[in-house]
Amino acid sequence: MSGGYDLNLFASPPDCSFLCSVCHGVLKRPVRLPCSHIFCKKCILRWLARQKTCPCCRKEVKRKKMVHVNKLRRTIGRLEVKCKNAEAGCLVTCPLAHRRGHQDSCPFELMACPNEGCPARVLRGALAEHRQHCQHGAQQHCPLGCGATLGPVERAHHNCYQELREAWSQRQERSRSLVLGLLRRVRKVHHATNFIRRQLSQLRDFLREDDALIVGTPQEETEATPEGSTGAEVWGAPGLGTL
Repeated sequence: MSGGYDLNLFASPPDCSFLCSVCHGVLKRPVRLPCSHIFCKKCILRWLARQKTCPCCRKEVKRKKMVHVNKLRRTIGRLEVKCKNAEAGCLVTCPLAHRRGHQDSCPFELMACPNEGCPARVLRGALAEHRQHCQHGAQQHCPLGCGATLGPVERAHHNCYQELREAWSQRQERSRSLVLGLLRRVRKVHHATNFIRRQLSQLRDFLREDDALIVGTPQEETEATPEGSTGAEVWGAPGLGTL
């Protein structure tokens, strides 16, 4: 298994001084032996596990004498490479050191569907559309946190902020209607109370008039009785005289 970079990865053929003599790929993490020959770190370690000599000059090599060639590594990092998804249609080229960063956003990168149980692998650029129609994601919670459970079609049109605003407006309208209804009832109760008060006032005046009549009748009779009794006594005077 090659320890270096594949030559087909590069936008143009790299200089032969950048090649590893073991794997014939472009040097990855290059190290220099005491004999000045340079190899990929992975390649030379695998070689030295079988033999203790330089693959080129056969001089004896001690592992602790190897030196990392960081300057060469930075130079190779500036070489232009193609995206690993070039065959899928990506035309981007970038420095080797930035290749991983591009892969993290490349629309041609194959991505696994995040829905549990879905085995599909789709291009990053088509992942959003796939998720909307993925049968394994038939029921999911709203990613905005409103708590709603949504299906694929619902997720495509779901806007919980707008729905909450509309629900709040409807609630306010309902509350306004209830308040207006209560005010109308209070007015009716107020009118009814005033009417009852007027009726009670009239009833009280009526009862007072009746009380006055009832109290006034015996008084007249009392005043009439002495006159009658005086007359009786007058008429009875001769009888008394007879006795």
